[in-house]
Amino acid sequence: MTPGIMFVSLIFVGISLLVSSVLKSKFRAYSEIPTSSGLSGKEIAEKMLRDNQIYGVQVRQTEGFLSDHYDPASRTVNLSPDVYNGANVAAAAVAAHECGHAVQHAAAYPWLGLRSRLVPAMQFTSNIVSWVLLGGILLINTFPQLLLAGIILFAITTVFALVTLPVEFDASRRALIWLDNSQVMRPAEHDKAKNALWWAAMTYVVAALASLATLFQYILIYMGARDRR
Repeated sequence: MTPGIMFVSLIFVGISLLVSSVLKSKFRAYSEIPTSSGLSGKEIAEKMLRDNQIYGVQVRQTEGFLSDHYDPASRTVNLSPDVYNGANVAAAAVAAHECGHAVQHAAAYPWLGLRSRLVPAMQFTSNIVSWVLLGGILLINTFPQLLLAGIILFAITTVFALVTLPVEFDASRRALIWLDNSQVMRPAEHDKAKNALWWAAMTYVVAALASLATLFQYILIYMGARDRR
């Protein structure tokens, strides 16, 4: 890794750690605030799915902290124990957000479809991209084409990170609209749920910007080596 790329990476690592720390702090704080409806994250998810006339999606408990996700392949909303069992603002916000992805899937939301189609390429790329880029940097003067191949592979991860942004923001938008319309929260609770989801979205924004900045750095290195030849 060149000094420039390392410097950029360290900046974004610091920002990412800061955002992650704030998100965890918000989650812990809002986990102490019970929702007026008294519904658990599991019940919130099931109600949101029913209200959107989605009946083929199961709500399951998964292990881990903030490991919540929607799996379009198995059509399951997977909630971490704190969210699945919690009857608080944080659990309600996260559960509704993940159901927002299920609503996207049912509505054939194009950005979610594009993201799903990119998953196989992303899984393949993530296994080899670091090694290809490392080899490309080491052989930059003798075999610059290897770095170009690494840039193309890394660009796939960058595109994936960028495509993820509208998917995540839209899921939160759908979640907040439903939480407001369903009246499972009071206005003050709704504002805290919105704040929690905003910080969650910022983790994806930071990741996308970091990927974009790193990709630009590698492109500059390749172009510099090409011009010297």
